[in-house]
Amino acid sequence: MKRALAEGMEVVGLDNINDYYDVNIKYARLAQLGFDSSEIQLKSLVRSKTNPQARFIQLDLLDSDGVMQLCKEEKFDGIVNLAAQAGVRYSLTHPHVYTESNITGFLHILEAARHTQVKHLVFASSSSVYGLNDEIPFSTKHNTDHPISLYAASKKANELMAHSYSHLYNIPCTGLRFFSAYGPWGRPDMALFIFTQKIIAGEPIDVYNHGKMKRDFTYIDDLVDGVYKVLHQIPQANPDWKKSTGPYDRSSAPYKLYNIGNNDPIELKDFIVALEEKLNKKAICNMCPMQAGDVSQSWADSSELIDDVAYEPKTTVKEGISKFVDWYLEFYKP
Repeated sequence: MKRALAEGMEVVGLDNINDYYDVNIKYARLAQLGFDSSEIQLKSLVRSKTNPQARFIQLDLLDSDGVMQLCKEEKFDGIVNLAAQAGVRYSLTHPHVYTESNITGFLHILEAARHTQVKHLVFASSSSVYGLNDEIPFSTKHNTDHPISLYAASKKANELMAHSYSHLYNIPCTGLRFFSAYGPWGRPDMALFIFTQKIIAGEPIDVYNHGKMKRDFTYIDDLVDGVYKVLHQIPQANPDWKKSTGPYDRSSAPYKLYNIGNNDPIELKDFIVALEEKLNKKAICNMCPMQAGDVSQSWADSSELIDDVAYEPKTTVKEGISKFVDWYLEFYKP
């Protein structure tokens, strides 16, 4: 939202402010944008006190009438859907939340986009869709028919749903497969957040697959830059596309998929070492086997995104961890 406002766009932010994690960090994020938490109430648009181009509404995507009404009143040119019930492990114990938020909620966005002639829908998918694929680096041209968690399956479903609406109603849709996002203001259930909190407290951290996991950690500022650039790159229909020859990430409809990652995977143990160096404190590591639903490695081939919109991830993991820790220490003052 900050990036769009900086570029002079008028923006409406939407969040249901649920209690999946501490709502205080959600209100603190909104305060950064000039919103007063005391004025926020369900289904009521409030305006930022520091930027007249910014408004916010507390609304649940499961409220189909509310989503439709908002889109009809605002007549959005574009929608960026980053809302979802995230987390692979949580999906093992709370499966119904994923079908509600990620599938039903996304359907309501598609319906609203359909009936209000939205010019471009950008939505977040996930590297989790690659599942049992063992071709490295992951390419959008690879098959993704074997997800290994319900979270991954729900994000694959989003891609299929978006394609069907793009095909049926000519809605330009772009899906972004995010790779291990991290940075300031992130979710407290993410590894970097948990590791930082526990290392500072002198508590052991669980390290899955004995640290032999590779992740393409991608810093939030690089992701934001990619999302913003993609929003202005509206996919075009390609009547010459043939399903027999592919590629999978394109279509005869105005639809496109991209990987958005750092293109530089590192081992989890090296990630922990960088965090230890920044905190100047050793981690107490509890080595654990691979957790159900996890993959051993992820690596984004983001070459098409680089070619099409000049996406350029610039932040090294060491730099990103340093920025996160600085924010964490300032925000929580442990």
